[in-house]
Amino acid sequence: QVQLVESGGGLVQAGGSLRLSCAVSGRIFTIIAMGWYRQVPGKQRDLVAKFNSGGDTVYADSVGGRFTISRDNAKNEVYLQLQMNSLEPEDTGVYYCNTVLQRGIPYWGQGTQVTVSA
Repeated sequence: QVQLVESGGGLVQAGGSLRLSCAVSGRIFTIIAMGWYRQVPGKQRDLVAKFNSGGDTVYADSVGGRFTISRDNAKNEVYLQLQMNSLEPEDTGVYYCNTVLQRGIPYWGQGTQVTVSA
């Protein structure tokens, strides 16, 4: 099985920073893509940033230059981070870690709340 455990969300004032982390463990043989998505009530889950199948980074237009996605590999785990700077109230939402593994199967974390006050 595959587990994704997120941490690092919270409440921050506009202009502040937060760092999200996601630990991916389990039966990881091939990582096709990894990324962070955001969802607000009543709307679909949208891409924030990801590593695509070619290993390139992709950012939503709204976060370019403010957010940085990174990845670290350990022996039996993979860690995905999202450094968020110059946060804006529009960045508020539940952030989900996502990974697409062998056979193209997607996995999601439980989500972590990020709230940016004006």
